[in-house]
Amino acid sequence: MIVLKSQEEIEKMARPCRIVAEVLESLREVVSAGITTREIESFADSRIRSLGGRSAFKGYRGYPASICVSVNEQVVHGIPSSRRLLEGDLVSVDVGVVLDGFYGDAAVTIPVGDVSREDARLLKVTEESLYRGIGQAVEGNRLFDISHAIQRHVEENGFSVVRLFVGHGIGREMHEEPQIPNYGPAGQGPRLKKGMTLAIEPMVNAGTFEVKVLQDGWTAVTLDNRKSAHFEHTIAVTDSGPIILTKVG
Repeated sequence: MIVLKSQEEIEKMARPCRIVAEVLESLREVVSAGITTREIESFADSRIRSLGGRSAFKGYRGYPASICVSVNEQVVHGIPSSRRLLEGDLVSVDVGVVLDGFYGDAAVTIPVGDVSREDARLLKVTEESLYRGIGQAVEGNRLFDISHAIQRHVEENGFSVVRLFVGHGIGREMHEEPQIPNYGPAGQGPRLKKGMTLAIEPMVNAGTFEVKVLQDGWTAVTLDNRKSAHFEHTIAVTDSGPIILTKVG
């Protein structure tokens, strides 16, 4: 069942979402060559708590860390470790926060220093596809209008969208209905309505869309070992268009 949120509930959701946005913004300055992914997690966890929130990820279905940090061929759900970042890496950071019973969730992929032209294009196209999807989150549209807009932009630029993992509804639970694939035919799926709150998150690979999950049970990697990028926002569908809740300012 898709749960529609009142204006008051959306305003409450905006609080954890603002924390997510602020943490991700500060991580852009922290992510650099030589730092470990566990040090990134430690910084993020401290920042979340200093802003009055709590990690939504730690302990969720047994996940062992406060955030997800996925490097290069790691698509999503990378577990922070002693791995040190290198110049030219692509680092996806996914942050979830819970506050007063409501959740916020967003992700960015950050380049470490100078990256190749192709990697920079992968980042650009993935982020653009997120906003193409958000642009379709309009009352009266269909859910797969979001999916189709993402897929079309990605594939027109020669990349592929991951199919194993999808976006999701969000609110009083981290994952609510509906699931939001990043591919599919326009004009299909549930009608979008005012009060829907959605985490839209294209995961885009440089090569094949196929992925596999490693033995840790969490980390997903590209099957061909090529790089991946991931961007995500939590948004609300309103009668005046989509509102991005996980955006600074």
